[in-house]
Amino acid sequence: MKKIVYLIILICGLISISGYIPNRAEASDSYTAKVYTDSLNVRSEPSLESSIVGALKNREMVTVSNEEHGWLRIKSDRVSGWAAGYYLKKVDGSVVTASATDQDGNVQESSAATRATVLADSLRIRAGAGLNYKVLGGLTKGEAVTIMDNREGWVRIQTPHGQTGWVSDRYIVKGAIQTAAVSSGKSKGLKGKVIVIDPGHGGEDPGMIGTKYETMEKELNLSTSFYLEDELRSRGARVLMTRTKEEEKPKLSDRVKISESAGADAYVSIHYNSSENNTSGILTFYYSEMKDRPLARAIENRLADGIGLKSNGISFGDLHVLRENDTVSTLVELGFLSNAKDESIVRGSDYQKKAAKAIAKGLEDFFSR
Repeated sequence: MKKIVYLIILICGLISISGYIPNRAEASDSYTAKVYTDSLNVRSEPSLESSIVGALKNREMVTVSNEEHGWLRIKSDRVSGWAAGYYLKKVDGSVVTASATDQDGNVQESSAATRATVLADSLRIRAGAGLNYKVLGGLTKGEAVTIMDNREGWVRIQTPHGQTGWVSDRYIVKGAIQTAAVSSGKSKGLKGKVIVIDPGHGGEDPGMIGTKYETMEKELNLSTSFYLEDELRSRGARVLMTRTKEEEKPKLSDRVKISESAGADAYVSIHYNSSENNTSGILTFYYSEMKDRPLARAIENRLADGIGLKSNGISFGDLHVLRENDTVSTLVELGFLSNAKDESIVRGSDYQKKAAKAIAKGLEDFFSR
């Protein structure tokens, strides 16, 4: 009888230990993320076919503990389950704090991060966060402002003269720009450089839809661009995005205009490819031999180092965002969604982060020549 009791105790102990270790390991890898869409469904399993168990609101904070094929396992005060990783962005705790006002749509930032510079030649100040609000005044390129609030692609600013209002966050950049160094092109590396990231497609245009998982290109383009934005900022670059939301679809001419109005140093358009053949890998495009080809080559060299898919080199591309752009420009196709193997690889955040780091290093190489 004693042997049976000891055996039961031993088995219970083993079950307890085996259940404890994974939980501890999972906690060590967890991080905080913020929702970047109006409403995000939470599902019971990492699949579109699984049942919906709840929803997250825009800018709500969650804890991420696992990832599987582009889905993130999340937990909030209200719900837990799986959510599409495209709409969640990791939060740097030193800059953003998870507070009640944050979840209502405001961002609390350190005082050092509230100063900003206008990049557009002419920027309208509006009474509210949207194009439908009354125009209160205007700003010109190089003017300094203070950021007071942030809401869905708009920032509330205050000028040195005390005027307040809302402007699009596409046309301002945090900190002061060393205009002499940027315009002369003499500074080495990415510090102070103005880089425009263009996440392709958007809105009602999904781009390519994956043949195996039905992955939408527009979502991959945006999530990869967010990773690239983080990489570039960490290297001292000033970054502008042509779109920051899934539902946005700027005209091709407007994407180019953002770059030219900002006097950007480089423009990178992010895409994922398709082909009727079973083609695989990465392809980097340029338009101008003199202006664009060196940048395309510098980025391709880094992508070819090995990020999970082979590089197919660089190629001439008669594409609007390259052809009509006075800024040094390139368009990168980071894998074929028409290829099941490629699609399964590019869906993961690990691949997208590697791609973003390679592109950032390529830009760094280009400006360090």
